[in-house]
Amino acid sequence: MKKRNIFLLYLFGILTLGIYFIYWFVATKNEINSLGAKIPTAWLIIVPIVNLYWMYKYCEGFSTYVKKDNNTVLWFVIFALAGIIMPGIVQSELNKKA
Repeated sequence: MKKRNIFLLYLFGILTLGIYFIYWFVATKNEINSLGAKIPTAWLIIVPIVNLYWMYKYCEGFSTYVKKDNNTVLWFVIFALAGIIMPGIVQSELNKKA
């Protein structure tokens, strides 16, 4: 687990027009998978409709292996409706594990 500054996460995401967020999702996907999750390849992020499946699997991994609350649907709804806050929540939880 790598501890990351949440302010810098958003700053780099804004400065790079969202490209850093994609990099961050790939990096955190690998970290969550190292805990035992089975999140598929991040290439699915760029495929319309299939990216919803990827988001669900990401939320499932986060919920089960990081947050340990098994509320996958809740995290998926938060991600789908207010996705901009999700990186902050996920990174905050990953920082606690780091």
